Amino acid sequence: MQNSLSVLGQVKKDIAARITRAISKAQDRDELPKDINVEVKMEIPPRPEQGDFATGAAMALGRQAKMDGRTVAGIIIRHLDIDDSPVLRVDIAGPGFLNFFLDGSWLEKAMSRVWAEGPSYGRTDYLKGQKILLEFVSANPTGPLNVVNARAAAVGDCLASMLEMAGAEVSREFYVNDAGNQTDILGASLEARYRQALGQDYPLPENSYRGEYLKDMAAALAAEKGSSLLELPDGERHEFFKSYALGKIIEWQKKTLKDYGLTFDTWFSEKSLRDTGAHNQVVELLRVKGLTYEKDGALWFRSTQFGDDKDRVLVKSDPNASATYILPDLAYHKNKLERGFNHLIDILGPDHHGYVNRLAAGLMGLGYPREVLEVLIVQVVRLVKGKEVVKMSKRGGEFITMDELLEEVGKDAARFFFLMRSPESHLDFDIDLARLQSNENPVFYVQYAHARIASIFRQAKDDGFKFAMGPNEINFSLLRDPSELALMKIIAAFPEEVYEIAKAREPNRLIKYMMDLATAFHAFYSRCRVLGDDPDLTAARLYLAKLTQITLANALRLIGVSAPESM
Repeated sequence: MQNSLSVLGQVKKDIAARITRAISKAQDRDELPKDINVEVKMEIPPRPEQGDFATGAAMALGRQAKMDGRTVAGIIIRHLDIDDSPVLRVDIAGPGFLNFFLDGSWLEKAMSRVWAEGPSYGRTDYLKGQKILLEFVSANPTGPLNVVNARAAAVGDCLASMLEMAGAEVSREFYVNDAGNQTDILGASLEARYRQALGQDYPLPENSYRGEYLKDMAAALAAEKGSSLLELPDGERHEFFKSYALGKIIEWQKKTLKDYGLTFDTWFSEKSLRDTGAHNQVVELLRVKGLTYEKDGALWFRSTQFGDDKDRVLVKSDPNASATYILPDLAYHKNKLERGFNHLIDILGPDHHGYVNRLAAGLMGLGYPREVLEVLIVQVVRLVKGKEVVKMSKRGGEFITMDELLEEVGKDAARFFFLMRSPESHLDFDIDLARLQSNENPVFYVQYAHARIASIFRQAKDDGFKFAMGPNEINFSLLRDPSELALMKIIAAFPEEVYEIAKAREPNRLIKYMMDLATAFHAFYSRCRVLGDDPDLTAARLYLAKLTQITLANALRLIGVSAPESM
């Protein structure tokens, strides 16, 4: 069972508490005003000469008290109790930063934690008690997955893994839109292609799906069934083609995602929800609450009462009294919450910006708090090859599918590159760079660090080096080179990084962390001879190399990328 705080987190919390007590003492002695306060935040400075940790709390207090930040910093230091702590000294820097310099005991403890936890290193219980349903991809089952779906899949799966690592219970869900007009069009499109495969001069219906995948599907169906399907009654025939196309495409999407290293816990069918009448129950609940009204023959929801910019139609005025998109979506999200989840995260495409407020308003109308729903928007992707943009057109069937991208660059590069920018930023995916087998390619650079460590241990074994491993068998005090200390600090920060990145919903920051870790290791490897003449120093450096390898492997696993032993 991992502690709720990492070693680094414990140290930061302890120092912050000591600073808070020092501020309190100063206020009791009227050296600082009693009506000022600040949340003490500890950061790791960008340069080693600035200490192990730093805080700007004195400057924040100075602004409130209209005092000089350095003066406030001096007052805090005067009352700061650092007994029984790893703090060696505290310096005042710049306009009032407090820089803390620590002995090596906290790093030794942090490194022991990495060794002890191994594949679980990075796991905390910060988010224990949160039961999160994360819905992402949810592509229409009318064709193959594309590169935008691939980006959403990388973001969603990585975020789910990080939330789990931070202690939350997470379920990954794919919402299958297997109801509505689009599925009717899909069935009609397949029937048209089937008739053409039988040699009939049969036109494609209006707004049909024209991808080559339907031609292939129709040809296989014609070869298997001959013309027997044409003998079915109209309604039964249409249902067959629709069901057949949906089944094949969903099966195809599942295989593509499996090849991408992603398995959803649940594939939730919209049709199954509609069959239960759940959307009608939503209408009735809103009606009972007095939140609906009729106008122009349609049924409206008073969504402006809950922050939406205008009221929304729930049921259209057409002869079939068709439900608008919002109604089944409300039923679906109500269903999610009824399954026991206390937080919902939806990852949607850029065309859904305007949809968020109306969905949130609907849930509030049903009696749920606004904060239960969180929506992340993943922006579009441009594929770049050479200096040219590879264009996509789903309706015309001229788009680059996810399968084609995986064949072109592989799963690891695809996942890594899709996470290199924040989800809400547009992404140019450089295919040529993703295929490059050199340090210019960031995924190669990170994976190479892991492989290089594996090669060090193979060489040590070949050389017959008899080394002890583990914190109790090495002399930790030998690890004092600046590159060794820098590397250990980055390793120690991993659990905090995982939690902070998960909390901020910014998986792209994990890519930066891995790049920093790989860079620190390569610097250590260049500066320090790992397999040297001193067996004690060699053992200590092998220990540090192993801890780096553990952390790299754990970080790569979070993004669904392999940690190779050789390259």
